Amino acid sequence: MKFLILAALFAVAAADSYRSAEYAPKYEAPAYKSTYEAKYETPQPYDFSWAVNDYYNDYEHSEKSDGNVVTGSYRVVLPDGRTQIVTYRADSYGYVADVKYTGEAKYPEYVENNYKATTYSAPAYKPTAPTYSAPAYKPTAPTYTAPTYTAPVKNGPTYTVTAPTYSAPAPAYTATPVYKAPAVQPQY
Repeated sequence: MKFLILAALFAVAAADSYRSAEYAPKYEAPAYKSTYEAKYETPQPYDFSWAVNDYYNDYEHSEKSDGNVVTGSYRVVLPDGRTQIVTYRADSYGYVADVKYTGEAKYPEYVENNYKATTYSAPAYKPTAPTYSAPAYKPTAPTYTAPTYTAPVKNGPTYTVTAPTYSAPAPAYTATPVYKAPAVQPQY
């Protein structure tokens, strides 16, 4: 227990004396110099309109702008038979739309389905239990014969070795001494 108290005291003392390094590097956020300068052109007046009317689609859209205020309208025939007409105005105060519906929604009447699903009788096929007979294959015990080996045939060169014969050599020296005694004996 004393050890834990001593360790806690040491940890508090060490934490109190801790200071971050004064020489630690300081990083600044990178400064990006933008080379792009936004240029806003003054709005130009325009006017357009288009319409589609075929078997599946019936749309119309027209729009006009004087450079400050955009006005327009579009018309769509909805699936229920009504026509939705939206007239809008967009200026510095926001977008304002007026939505109107013309015509009356027509929904098809519910007709109870007289369709009767085809009925099928139970299958006439009655599966029978399979019968199995003993296999016709009767394995016999394997018979093995010992392998036969023949000695390999050597077709290499043949060598004949003859034993060497030795004869006694004739002496090639003479028995006379070649040494001559000096005439005067050296004195040491």
